[in-house]
Amino acid sequence: MLYLENDNRTIVHLDLDSFFVSVERLKNTSFIGKPLIVGGTSDRGVVASCSYEARAFGVRSAMPMRMAKTLCPDAIVIRGDMEMYSKFSNMVTQIIAEKAPLYEKASIDEHYLDITGLDKFFGCIKWTKELRQCIIKNTGLPISFGLSANKTVSKIATGESKPNGELEIIRGYEKGFLSPLSINKIPMVGEKTSGLLKNMGIEKISTLQQMPIELLNNVLGENGIIIWKKANGIDTNPVVPYSEKKSISTEETFDQDTIDVIKLNNIIISMTEKLAFQLRSEQKLTSCITLKIRYSDFDTHTSQARIGYASCDHVLIEKAKELFNKLYNRRLLVRLIGVRLSHFVRGGYQINLFDDTEEKINLYQAMDKINLKYGLKIHRATSLDCYKAPKKPAGKKQ
Repeated sequence: MLYLENDNRTIVHLDLDSFFVSVERLKNTSFIGKPLIVGGTSDRGVVASCSYEARAFGVRSAMPMRMAKTLCPDAIVIRGDMEMYSKFSNMVTQIIAEKAPLYEKASIDEHYLDITGLDKFFGCIKWTKELRQCIIKNTGLPISFGLSANKTVSKIATGESKPNGELEIIRGYEKGFLSPLSINKIPMVGEKTSGLLKNMGIEKISTLQQMPIELLNNVLGENGIIIWKKANGIDTNPVVPYSEKKSISTEETFDQDTIDVIKLNNIIISMTEKLAFQLRSEQKLTSCITLKIRYSDFDTHTSQARIGYASCDHVLIEKAKELFNKLYNRRLLVRLIGVRLSHFVRGGYQINLFDDTEEKINLYQAMDKINLKYGLKIHRATSLDCYKAPKKPAGKKQ
């Protein structure tokens, strides 16, 4: 196989440095320069984010809090505030949206921009430097960027430029830039794949670049081809335009109108649980939840709330029930009820770590693994009746 894929694009990857920590330091400047850990504050909690001062002691995201405290006993530990982080994330997105021709919000703290063609008018590196300074000036947050011909190289360049730095990889020099780096720097090379490659004697990207692609295909399947291409600086994945209009929703029209509040609450729990599972299976987070009620006289009402980015059942169910209690005030028979989640970004469990214990994170992961394999078999006892006698929901995806 011979791959000679040229990429004439100009892609920027922007990443907010230690995002949660940076926001906390804006709120409390006494945290600056000190080892700071954001996460569950009990020993059963998990690290969501940590400062570079804490990282020097070996503390890492997703680490059990008890281990982090052992490694860095002098660290300041605080519980996170997702609503505040979401607010700052949206501030950064708004600045980018006003200036960039095409952007993708990859997660709560990172964006990809396709600025192909701007070199004819402004100079791509000059334009990106000015955008970074604009974000720093208007938010007070440190942010780093990598600029190259594709998403993979730009993301790795951002990592190499941190903290609070800038790095451009000139077109044609991608392989040379990647060559001396560890294979762990390649996106999608996790602990399992890294261990397998190291057992084969592959620790540096330079070695991976020289491996026959057929060998990696035999060992890792399709992922082996993708990893080989990334190691060689090849990535044709486009910047996907960001849109907050995408949503997932489900609703149910009852055979008989009801005023049974317990039943309605249980159905809301069931609906939200299913939507949350779908979010997690797609590695997405939502920041907006909407509840819909249609009464027997066809009068329809909706209520929505912006929330901190989340995908866990207990967070979304609590907000959905709160919206129902706020909305259901006519005490009339209900004909239809529905739940919608929207305003997505990509992200996983790490976003919720400061809200959950290590056991809860492990429980969600175990449940999702079973549900992905066998269908939605594990769910809350309160929604049992909804699963025993299911109504066909008017699920839709826009």
